[in-house]
Amino acid sequence: MLRVGVLVSGAGTNLQAILDACAAKRIDAQVVVVACDRPEAQALDRARAAGVPTFLVERRGKSREQHDAEFVAKLREARVELVCLAGYMRIVTKVLLEAFPERVVNVHPALLPSFPGMGAQRQTLESGVRIAGCTTHIVDEQVDHGPILMQAAVPVLEDDNEETLALRILAQEHLLYPATVQLFAEGRVHVVGHRVHIDPPRRLRGDEALRNPPL
Repeated sequence: MLRVGVLVSGAGTNLQAILDACAAKRIDAQVVVVACDRPEAQALDRARAAGVPTFLVERRGKSREQHDAEFVAKLREARVELVCLAGYMRIVTKVLLEAFPERVVNVHPALLPSFPGMGAQRQTLESGVRIAGCTTHIVDEQVDHGPILMQAAVPVLEDDNEETLALRILAQEHLLYPATVQLFAEGRVHVVGHRVHIDPPRRLRGDEALRNPPL
């Protein structure tokens, strides 16, 4: 069972998607701790409702590196094996990335490498592209730049605005993020340079295949 730590700052809908997938045993993972930098974040309530331990580390004049070091200490204490950023609104530093090499992941509401950073839905609409989507990727020191893990496409409709497009993309994020966690749980992720190689799923037999369909 993969031990997952989730970093949050806001509403925590992607956290909820991962929690729900764990509870339903759709993925071989357990969220063992939720870390947050904002005391008002709704994500903390979601974690507590699921019985998951939480901790708060506010920035309050600390350097980014000091802030990340506090997170790392708590994540290590919980024996976390994979760190998921789920609406975490800060850029992480080498302190976190080196503590969990190639094991810090994020989800972004665009088909990277297009439209990184804030306002991805607005960028998408302004560009005139017909296909939007979302991406899970391994985090590096640049914003929305690390090796791509999985992607899901969402059509851009003629009457879309930022809100309607964002909602349809978010629905795909809620499917994509747990599926990405499962790839790590199955040990299928290998990073070579800036590219992720994903091993094929192992073959299942009989009733096991019915209980655990491959992603």
